[in-house]
Amino acid sequence: MKRECILSGIMSVNGKKVLHMDQNPYYGGESASITPLEDLYKRFKLPGQPPASMGRGRDWNVDLIPKFLMANGQLVKMLLYTEVTRYMDFKVIEGSFVYKGGKIYKVPSTEAEALASSLMGLFEKRRFRKFLVYVANFDEKDPRTFEGIDPKKTSMRDVYKKFDLGQDVIDFTGHSLALYRTDDYLDQPCCDTINRIKLYSESLARYGKSPYLYPLYGLGELPQGFARLSAIYGGTYMLNKPIEEIIVENGKVVGVKSEGEIARCKQLICDPSYVKDRVEKVGQVIRVICILSHPIKNTNDANSCQIIIPQNQVNRKSDIYVCMISFAHNVAAQGKYIAIVSTTVETKEPEKEIKPALELLEPIEQKFVSISDLFVPKDLGTDSQIFISRAYDATTHFETTCDDIKDIYKRMTGSEFDFEEMKRKKNDIYGED
Repeated sequence: MKRECILSGIMSVNGKKVLHMDQNPYYGGESASITPLEDLYKRFKLPGQPPASMGRGRDWNVDLIPKFLMANGQLVKMLLYTEVTRYMDFKVIEGSFVYKGGKIYKVPSTEAEALASSLMGLFEKRRFRKFLVYVANFDEKDPRTFEGIDPKKTSMRDVYKKFDLGQDVIDFTGHSLALYRTDDYLDQPCCDTINRIKLYSESLARYGKSPYLYPLYGLGELPQGFARLSAIYGGTYMLNKPIEEIIVENGKVVGVKSEGEIARCKQLICDPSYVKDRVEKVGQVIRVICILSHPIKNTNDANSCQIIIPQNQVNRKSDIYVCMISFAHNVAAQGKYIAIVSTTVETKEPEKEIKPALELLEPIEQKFVSISDLFVPKDLGTDSQIFISRAYDATTHFETTCDDIKDIYKRMTGSEFDFEEMKRKKNDIYGED
């Protein structure tokens, strides 16, 4: 329920009276961090206790859904706007890698790395550099930066042609920089892709190693931070509250019944698990949490990283992602690493689909496999005033989640969620170690 937590914080700051009920005994719903490790074993119905080699159970905070924050992305702006950053510390993820021909390569994070990278040949590098300079200078408000491209009409495929970029470079750009999971974007107007590459470059420029940040003690810190924020502004939180009924009169929500009592409301935000009749299934995501006692091979012993396996490297329609964090982020016992593999399910045998990713992680000490249905709301909620968030997709960053938050905000309030008006914090709040 992370987005519900974020929205409850934002709505409280905006002067709304917020009551936040969760049927779970912990914050965050399906996107919680599970601690101690014993609880993760129980959740996945593994017999017995974790072996002694796993260290102390309470040293573990294991995310059920893997996500990183783009350093210059929307969630960081939301955190700054709401000052939730006061309650949290972040670390920069040490590197981003891409899979090609069965091997993994570092996604270059500096010009020197790009020139030395074996991902592309010398002439490719020159053309790619010209393309990146174009992207950096591109400003959708300034037609002088377009160079004959119409951002609202020219397809991304045609932009790649203009810069004479080869298939490998196109794959790398679309999937490792613009972070698309499929190739559908190629025939769409190029503006969105160019802005995504800009976001990647600007995020990378902030801290140098990679564009991603991750909170110490796991992603479960995010909903807790927003819960504190909501409380400061008069919001009320109730965990462990079973929801018996959502009460609707004349097609509009008027309240929620729990343990025989009714909490009255004018608007309701919830995830799909509370309103099964108002959502439809559009697919599935497989996620495998893997506990390792070693860093991933060929990542220069990084204590955190992301690996993207582009779909056409493994004859698929959608990419496979690996997110790895470790004891360095206070989410695992000393010397332990957590790698989470995720992708959109495409066949009847999802575990076979992620084999290329699992092979990169061997040996794996323990696996926890989950397959989740992807639900989306059947309507916008404007009539019923029941606003339902979408299920978490397979992406490894929060940009699509933030799009959903902004979308719900607009449907609820009738106005755009505006970052420009947000109180910009002048001091840079991220601690570097």
